Amino acid sequence: MNQNSTQRYFEDLAVGETFNLGAETVTEAEIISFAEQYDPQPIHTDPEAAAESMFGTLVASGWHTAAISMRRFVDGIVEKAGIAIIAGVEVENLQWRRPIKPGDVLNADAEIVGLEEWNEERGTVQFELEMRTDDGDPVLQLTKRVLVARK
Repeated sequence: MNQNSTQRYFEDLAVGETFNLGAETVTEAEIISFAEQYDPQPIHTDPEAAAESMFGTLVASGWHTAAISMRRFVDGIVEKAGIAIIAGVEVENLQWRRPIKPGDVLNADAEIVGLEEWNEERGTVQFELEMRTDDGDPVLQLTKRVLVARK
């Protein structure tokens, strides 16, 4: 449910507008659970094997990182900011900048970088999204385009 009482439509948005998408701590149990289901490689599922890898520790799957970014996006853009998103259209330039380790706190931000009319009922909004650790290290960047309802 939208926590913001004002629904925001395509016409209410502006290029350059930024959004803090909040923070999330990643646990070892979450890393293992996600990987066991979707990316069962030893660097994601076995702390002992991961310790012998180039990372020296268990690391999250890149797809887990992407899934966390989606959750942060929904919480920050749809729920908190109240933007009337209908559906995703495209993801471009997905970059995993460094692996996530257990205990990392991830902070996410998004910026509107493009607006385009789609038809009389919808427009597309292009966001650049970045997630960083509390230390400021970038872990993920992507560009996302979504359909947003018009007034």
